[in-house]
Amino acid sequence: MRPSPDVRRRRRLPAASLVLLVVASPGAVWAQAPAAEAAAARPAAAGAEAPGIVIARDFMFAPMTITIKAGTTVTWRNSDDEPHTVVSDTGLFRSGALDTNETFSFRFGTPGTYRYTCSIHPRMTGTIVVQ
Repeated sequence: MRPSPDVRRRRRLPAASLVLLVVASPGAVWAQAPAAEAAAARPAAAGAEAPGIVIARDFMFAPMTITIKAGTTVTWRNSDDEPHTVVSDTGLFRSGALDTNETFSFRFGTPGTYRYTCSIHPRMTGTIVVQ
C-alpha cells in the first residue's frame, strides 16, 4: 500500500529544508568574509590611530596602493596558504617569510612613494604613498 500524498509530502519536507540550509550556509559565510577583509584592507582614516593594513591574498596585495600620512605604521597580513614576503625595492624594509595569518609592520616617517614586492612571488607588487 502506498502512503497518502500528505505523508509523502511530509517525508520530503525535512530533506528539502536540509538542502536549502546546506546551500545557503556557505554563501552566507562567503559573503561576510570579503566584506570583513575589504574593511581591514582600507587605509586608516585621517586622525585614526589604527595603522594601515595590506592583505596578501590570492597571490596579490590588497589594496595594491595605499596612501597614508607620514608617521603611520603599515601592517601586512598574509591570508594565503602560501608564504609571502614584503620587500622594499630600495632595501628600506624586508620581512622574513610570512606564513598564514602572520604579519609584518613598518613605520613610514618620510613622505614619498615606496614600492615593494614579494620576493617569493615577484608578480605580487604594491605601493605605499606617504604624504
